[in-house]
Amino acid sequence: MQMACRKEEQMQDPDMLAIGKEIVRKCSGVPLVVRTVGSLLFFKKTKPEWLHFKDNELLEVSQREDRIVFVLRLSYDHLPSHLKQCFALCSLFPKDYRIKKQTLINLWVAEGFIQPLNRSRHLEDIAHGYFVDLLSSNFFQDYEKDIETCKMHDMIHDLAGLVAGTECWVAWEDTKSILERTRHISHGLTSNLMRELPISRLKASSLRTFLSAMPEPTYGEMEQREPTSEVDLRQLIQSFKSLRILDLHATNIKNVPRSICKLKHLTYLDFSHNNALKRLPNSITRLQNLQTLNLYSCSALEELPRGIRKLVSLRNLDINECWKLSYVPHGLGQLSSLHRLTRFILPKDKALHCRLGELNGLNNIGGTITIENLGHVTNAIQESKAANLIGKHSLESLELRWGYLDTEDEVIGDRDEALLDGLMPHSNLQNLKINGYKGKSFPRWMMDSLVFSLPNLVEVHLQQCGRCKYLPQLGQLPHLKSLSIWGLDELEYFEPDHSFITTPFPGLLRLHIGYCKNLKAMPLTPHLEELMLSKVNLELINQIFGLNKLKSLDISEMDFLECLPEKCFQSLTSLEDLSISCCHRLTSLSLGMQHLTNLLNVSFLYCEELNLSKNESDNILDLQGLKSLQCLNLKALPEQIEALQSLQQLEIIRCPLLTSLPEGMRRIASLSHLRIAACPDLEERCKKDAGEDWYKIAHIPHIIHELEYYDDLL
Repeated sequence: MQMACRKEEQMQDPDMLAIGKEIVRKCSGVPLVVRTVGSLLFFKKTKPEWLHFKDNELLEVSQREDRIVFVLRLSYDHLPSHLKQCFALCSLFPKDYRIKKQTLINLWVAEGFIQPLNRSRHLEDIAHGYFVDLLSSNFFQDYEKDIETCKMHDMIHDLAGLVAGTECWVAWEDTKSILERTRHISHGLTSNLMRELPISRLKASSLRTFLSAMPEPTYGEMEQREPTSEVDLRQLIQSFKSLRILDLHATNIKNVPRSICKLKHLTYLDFSHNNALKRLPNSITRLQNLQTLNLYSCSALEELPRGIRKLVSLRNLDINECWKLSYVPHGLGQLSSLHRLTRFILPKDKALHCRLGELNGLNNIGGTITIENLGHVTNAIQESKAANLIGKHSLESLELRWGYLDTEDEVIGDRDEALLDGLMPHSNLQNLKINGYKGKSFPRWMMDSLVFSLPNLVEVHLQQCGRCKYLPQLGQLPHLKSLSIWGLDELEYFEPDHSFITTPFPGLLRLHIGYCKNLKAMPLTPHLEELMLSKVNLELINQIFGLNKLKSLDISEMDFLECLPEKCFQSLTSLEDLSISCCHRLTSLSLGMQHLTNLLNVSFLYCEELNLSKNESDNILDLQGLKSLQCLNLKALPEQIEALQSLQQLEIIRCPLLTSLPEGMRRIASLSHLRIAACPDLEERCKKDAGEDWYKIAHIPHIIHELEYYDDLL
């Protein structure tokens, strides 16, 4: 009922309530049906509409699949036509696939599915509205806001395939030839593309969409895949000249044929995750209709086509994680339709003629942009003003990177101050990151009135600004949730005077502080949920108290930390995750550990002197709800480890002094995963059926032994 009613008074209307209960009864307790019907009723406002739906449209649902599909189809039938085609296209993704919202938006725009409402609204913004409508109608589920992905329920996916009919064809589900009327195909092939999907099977000469629907691969997976040959790509291009969507991500492409320009209808081109691709042919700039060019994680890409200004329809250019790309070409600023540009890389070589002024007219760009190599700007005042960042009202996130110039020259500092002063963004900005700034102070628009110049800030990251002694009045920002201060050696205090602020940092949830050796105090607000301290003054450790909502605490590189103060933990009653790493003098834990009654996950990494078997440290055994324990380079485990009766996962990594396991290991019935890595003596004792300690771990279902250990596995 809550999903179906717009207003509280509808919930209180006895007639509406009675009709709603009867509708719920007809749903027979099937969660997917209840959610779907609830979202459908949300758009029906009156009692007659609800009655008509109950009596004439909704069948009595049972657990039978055909009845459930009927209700789902009913919900689809109520969708407006523009949403129906957007939903049907989603059948191209495999079941349980995590779909990126940005990918859907770009695909729908490229297919021409978006109906422009007026000139003032970007197509991408309208497409975002379509996504929200389908999400709220339960056609999408499991939406993760941080990474902006979603999934489709298996039965919803079946419905998408049903309504798409022969228009869409999924290569991994069918080995037959494609019908001539098919317009959209997708594949999940990880080996040779054309050998597995020969052109002879592709009879649909009017194909509009060729989509790779593989999950993002690891580097090792890409290394094992057979390259897609240039010959095969030429054959694909020659066969399907009507293509609008060509997605070849993660297909191990090394060279793109010049004939790519023959795809004159192409609006969407995805070469992302092709780690061997070094450059694109200049002929690609003849694709006058191209709207999206996705080169994300083409880690070997060295340059973009110099004639990129000819791509007059380009709206989205993603060059994130193209690590070898050292500049963007001159002329990028002529792409007036550009709506999304992930990076703007200034050249270190002045002969390449690309300047900040290229950004001047690109006022439609939104989302996130990183401007790099600002340390190589020479005419700071003129170029920063020419960038016109204050005119980019759709920009949500801005990162300014100076590059690490190994100099402390006063002239450099003065130039950086003038440069940052002219790079003031629009007041709509939500995330601001500044990295490698060499000025002694931040500009007036930050120091004097940040709450007026950037009132909507949610995240602030200040990194490697080593000469700055003072911060802006960040505590005034009403919406600030995440703050990271890293590498500000001269910083002593956050804000010296809070007297005029009723509650500083009223919404702060995440605070990360690292490499600020002179910082004497930090803001600890009652709402804080995540705290990370790395290589800071020990005084900050003593200030951890009163944080009864803190869920995650990470302490690292505290060279002089020998014991955690007991009072630190007394109020951390909500703490779930605790990580302590690279504290080389730490010998024992705090007696206050007993207060961490909600702790689920603990990691001790590179704390060589920490001995968990010592009596004063046995209080870790009080953590009977602990589910995961990770130990790297420790001396010993607690002898009475069987007290951890909720422990499910244990990792023992690079602990050469740990030569045997406690006897109590055999009595931890809940333990399901054990990983032992780079512990040669322990490995020998834990050999299956032969090792002296095997009987202690034989009951554990999943055991991993690794001779070597790699940090990226953590």
